[in-house]
Amino acid sequence: MNTRLILSFLRDVAANNNRPWFQSHREEYLAAKENFEAGVAKAILRIAQFDPSVAHLTVKDTTYRFYRDTRFSPDKSPYKNHIGAYIAAHGKKSMHGGYYIHLEPGNCMLSCGNYVITSPVLTACRNEIMANEEEWLRRVESPAFLELFGRPGIHTFGDERGFGLESLKTCPAGFPKDYAHIEYLRLKDYCCWVKVEDDFFEGEAWLDQMAKIFEVGKPMMDFVNAVIDDYE
Repeated sequence: MNTRLILSFLRDVAANNNRPWFQSHREEYLAAKENFEAGVAKAILRIAQFDPSVAHLTVKDTTYRFYRDTRFSPDKSPYKNHIGAYIAAHGKKSMHGGYYIHLEPGNCMLSCGNYVITSPVLTACRNEIMANEEEWLRRVESPAFLELFGRPGIHTFGDERGFGLESLKTCPAGFPKDYAHIEYLRLKDYCCWVKVEDDFFEGEAWLDQMAKIFEVGKPMMDFVNAVIDDYE
């Protein structure tokens, strides 16, 4: 993937986020889009080697519009300053978790897990963690997982790595406040991530490096997906 081309375009968009500029540089956008989508196609194939559930996905199933929805935002900039793909077996709008690739100058990352979970399903996930505590801990407290992502509550989104985008400040209603592993019940999502250098996606070696990262996060995601799939 030619990330230099993609990131250069994204920098230009950030500095010129308006429709006249974009229309006059549409060819550059299309070149960046085509390059990114070629990389996503390779990523789907590589992930399918260890997670066959995503093998049926096309690039279109995983990518997003570059235009921002500004209806409810004070920021009326028409275009995003990043480009991403969410490779999820049940689709990018499903609660069923998947693998996210994010390109943004100075903020490239790889993420794995479930980041939008409704309250009833989140309650079910918390109950499942308590009911199968040993299995859960085996997945999220393995040396590989802790080294790569860390524990909940240690890092926040924007840090170099982390587990859990948002957490409750207190114990969720209906759960024991003295539970030994309350940090996992306080999570509002089950998403882990690592930032990567801007040149991470250059060449072809990134595909195997990406796979190693996602394979570490997959057991945690599989645990949560098994609960979510009962509701979807």
